[in-house]
Amino acid sequence: MPAAVQVFEPVETTSHLVFASPHSGRVYPADFLALAQVNALTLRSSEDAFVDLLVADAPAFGAPLITTEVPRAYVDFNRGADELDPTLIDGVGRGGLNPRVASGLGVIARVVANGRPIYRARLPRAEAEERIGRYWRPYHDTLARLLQQQRAQFGRVILCDMHSMPHEAIAAHRNRPEVVLGDRYGAACAPEVLDQIEAVFRRAGLRVMRNAPFAGAYVTQHYGRPSAGMHAVQIEIDRGLYLDETRVVPGSGFEAFRSLMRGVVAELCALGEAPSRHGLAAE
Repeated sequence: MPAAVQVFEPVETTSHLVFASPHSGRVYPADFLALAQVNALTLRSSEDAFVDLLVADAPAFGAPLITTEVPRAYVDFNRGADELDPTLIDGVGRGGLNPRVASGLGVIARVVANGRPIYRARLPRAEAEERIGRYWRPYHDTLARLLQQQRAQFGRVILCDMHSMPHEAIAAHRNRPEVVLGDRYGAACAPEVLDQIEAVFRRAGLRVMRNAPFAGAYVTQHYGRPSAGMHAVQIEIDRGLYLDETRVVPGSGFEAFRSLMRGVVAELCALGEAPSRHGLAAE
């Protein structure tokens, strides 16, 4: 079975950043594959494949990294535990309008990329609750502890919640962003913090946009509390930069982009080493 949570700690924590990769899990339980009507490669289209490897050097630069082996198609850690899909799960009442659930992308996803249904039949409520208890809660309990630990040590914390976006999702966009920073339109991160994060990616030669087409979901909404010294940013990276999306394997540019990201991660971690040096006012 996949590990619910993995934390990679620095030998010495010198930065108040935390890196997270909640959608790069790629260990598919046999019982899940048996329930699915699509093949494993189709299921993998939902992954933010290998994003965990792009930020794997964070501990070397003084910041912890939290990941999971659990695939997004099995449990989605960027959704609330109550985002249950009544179309998929027996015994779930139809509540208020939730566009993520309505589109089939609740905490237990009903569809994968391009709206392809995952399951042969509806799931019992007990199955959904078991997954949430076994995987979702341990991941978020650990993430919450890690963020509080960083804030207690440094007085503030910045969560970089790392994701990737299908190239086709932004290929038709007028500005063709390579990185999209989502802060819930300012609700999850202070403007000066986001300014400096954006500047790091721009210095690396990447085209950056904010909140379009991705403004952040559950993680940024739940953990981003700028007034309390907790800043959260969803960072989406164009998969076309590093991934063969058809085969879900590292693309020809993977190593070069991973090297570029090592520099980005180092510079982001440096933002958290001495706030006064970098112009980040105390909370």
